[in-house]
Amino acid sequence: MPVPARPTTTAVLSAALAALLLAGCTGGGSGGSAAPASDGPRPLRVTPTLTPTPTPTPAGPYVALGDSYTSGLKIAPQVGEPSGCARSAVNYPSLVAKALGLATGQFKDVSCSGARTGDLIGAQETAGGANPPQLEALTPATRLVTVGIGGNDAGFMEVVGACARENLVDAVKGLVGADRTEAPCREHYASAGGAADQVQRKVDAAGERLGRILTDIRQRSPQARVYVVGYPTLLPADPASCLPVLGSAVAPGDLGFLVEKEQQLNAMLKHRAEAAGAVFVDAAAPSAGHDMCAGEAARWVEPPFPAPGLAAIHPNAKGQEGVAAAVLKAVRG
Repeated sequence: MPVPARPTTTAVLSAALAALLLAGCTGGGSGGSAAPASDGPRPLRVTPTLTPTPTPTPAGPYVALGDSYTSGLKIAPQVGEPSGCARSAVNYPSLVAKALGLATGQFKDVSCSGARTGDLIGAQETAGGANPPQLEALTPATRLVTVGIGGNDAGFMEVVGACARENLVDAVKGLVGADRTEAPCREHYASAGGAADQVQRKVDAAGERLGRILTDIRQRSPQARVYVVGYPTLLPADPASCLPVLGSAVAPGDLGFLVEKEQQLNAMLKHRAEAAGAVFVDAAAPSAGHDMCAGEAARWVEPPFPAPGLAAIHPNAKGQEGVAAAVLKAVRG
């Protein structure tokens, strides 16, 4: 969520100037001496109107960093090398670059499916070859950077799979007469003593790495405006409405657990962005009501059983358009 803008220097000067002119037009107050009266007309004083200068929209070069939620996994047409990065020509970085009118040489998308924070500073092996360290695309001339990373560090897709597995195990227990658990996945990831669960610890560790990466970005591209892009809403606020879509894949009690984990991930991204002087782009708020349990025409994220040719639990083309709109709103101020 955007940080409230601070008053600009111009606005402060405008207010101060108006106050001084107002003081000059009024009579003496307590402790002050009044100006002598004049029989003639007093000159009209006009306070100039000073308007804050808006922050200019960066005109590039623009570099996009991130994972499969950025690259546009399985969204046609797929472009770029290595092919294993699964970059779409209509992912949100491409849509942002087009909306900003950037020429081909002013935009570089190095996002890659499966990327973790470590792949921003080291090469990433994919089925189609190695993707160079993503930060190597940055230069001192770079003026705009978007970063969408962290979900794979937190193992979010693994968590969803584990929740389905734990629910199956719990169902088998019920068949043999053992007591079933309301939220088997939550219990699976919980740690002794009530401390943060395993997923939260992974999110925290990813946050520490992201903090160092944002510092590295600033050193490589000191003139760039940096935007950390959050993840879209995967499940609705009332996860019970997802039962018709998810069926018995995940225990009803664990749907709330998954919502909590995504919220923790986005909260970490927001905190790290603000601490580094970057801007956090909230993709969850605009995607509310467009989660994977929404109707096919409304959803931005595909369910576990996606539409043909699309990736499960990943944004579709509408989702990329929605995130692009959120990024553009932040970039244009």
